[in-house]
Amino acid sequence: MYATCQTHQTVNLALFDFDGTLCTRDSFTGFIFFALSKRHILRQGIKILPWIQAYYLKLYPAHAMRPKLFAAMFKQADVPALQNLAQEYAELLVDDLNPLLLQQLQQHQALGDRVVLVSASIDLYLQPLCAVLGIELICTQTEIKDQQFTGYYASPDCSREQKKQRILNQFNLKEFQHIYAYGNSEEDLDMLSLADHRFMVGVDQQLPPLAAIKKLA
Repeated sequence: MYATCQTHQTVNLALFDFDGTLCTRDSFTGFIFFALSKRHILRQGIKILPWIQAYYLKLYPAHAMRPKLFAAMFKQADVPALQNLAQEYAELLVDDLNPLLLQQLQQHQALGDRVVLVSASIDLYLQPLCAVLGIELICTQTEIKDQQFTGYYASPDCSREQKKQRILNQFNLKEFQHIYAYGNSEEDLDMLSLADHRFMVGVDQQLPPLAAIKKLA
């Protein structure tokens, strides 16, 4: 887990999906093209071309495609080199954040709410991004052995039911007065089911109004 362990008074909890929600684009595909040569991408992409085609035909699900793509592209990648590229990429991602959702996130922070990014994207670039934003992180974790990426995930793809389960493993929801969740696709529905204030990009027209914490007498 990458969420920071802290002692908190009773606050609200705000859960943000990343790709398509807080971020306006597909950050995982973007990282592949940022970090790797076109030659490498083409050579490795050909090896999994049937699955890529099936994915774009909606015959192969995203939660199964992401691990296969990560393995093809990053197996045996050097850890320090890729981490340095991920740090650079995270800094660029700040410019791709949705201004309205970023403002909502910052308003949560101003109210003292606990803000968590919950994403199927990978820890490599999300961890430094969350450090910049000052928020916590639950995401797909990558596996490292002998200073190389194995090509495998160290955790299940953090989407659908996994998002919900990882949140429940990390937090006691009864400790929070209000729970907010922001998503953009069916992969976020399990996470949104935990919230009493929900927002789906492309469906809902207005962001939920934020509730200040009720002070104990």
